[in-house]
Amino acid sequence: MEQADRIFLRDHVLSADIGAFQSERGLEQRLRFNITVNLRHSVSGSDDHVDHILSYDVLTQAVTTALADQRYNLVETLAEKIAAEVLAHPRAAQVAVTVEKLDRGPGALGVSITRRAARLDATGVTAEPAILVHAAGAPIPAGGLIIVPSAPGLPLPQGGNSRRIALLAMDQAAWALAGALDLEVAETRTELDAAALSGQQVVWAPSRLTADEAAAGQTAETLGIWLATRLQARTLTFALPKDAPLPATDADLPARIDRVLVP
Repeated sequence: MEQADRIFLRDHVLSADIGAFQSERGLEQRLRFNITVNLRHSVSGSDDHVDHILSYDVLTQAVTTALADQRYNLVETLAEKIAAEVLAHPRAAQVAVTVEKLDRGPGALGVSITRRAARLDATGVTAEPAILVHAAGAPIPAGGLIIVPSAPGLPLPQGGNSRRIALLAMDQAAWALAGALDLEVAETRTELDAAALSGQQVVWAPSRLTADEAAAGQTAETLGIWLATRLQARTLTFALPKDAPLPATDADLPARIDRVLVP
């Protein structure tokens, strides 16, 4: 039987308040995490696309989520929680988790577990990002934000696939806006999720995600609405002149709709 492809996280060290003894309470100690995940599908089928693989961010976020869930008496329970968070991802077939305490003696002490099915409930993380459909001259709010660039004002080439041409022009606008704001460009769902989880500001270049998604449209407004629906955004803000109406959105869109004024 062919061995499954694996991804791993090694020697990831964080500090946390953990331990069953009174002497450990209220004191942070270093923990070392090693995680290996057997994948359901070979990486050879990923087409070199980051959205087609299990991201390494899933492993580091599993540790972060588990530590944020509660204070643990036992590293065994913490390891079970991390395993549950990883196994909640559909591309993970099996996970091995090692958690070691580094400050309780001359060496490391800890536990290693291997699981194909979770024994605790996964908390999961819903990023619920804020999305801004930008326009020239509009202010950029502080904090984590996914920015959809305004459509370029230059005339587009005629002929061929007009929608694909419009999306590529939006990509150019994204790179130009990102350069002006000194921000990174995000093209994939994995990059957008990572930015939302970390509270990072990025500019979205939409063609890679929406080239085959006709429902996403090709204007900044329709693309912003489509992205807010896909990412379950908490807010969707349009940069508009004072008297301009807000674009029509799906009644089921969970995001709060708002505006910022274009000077």
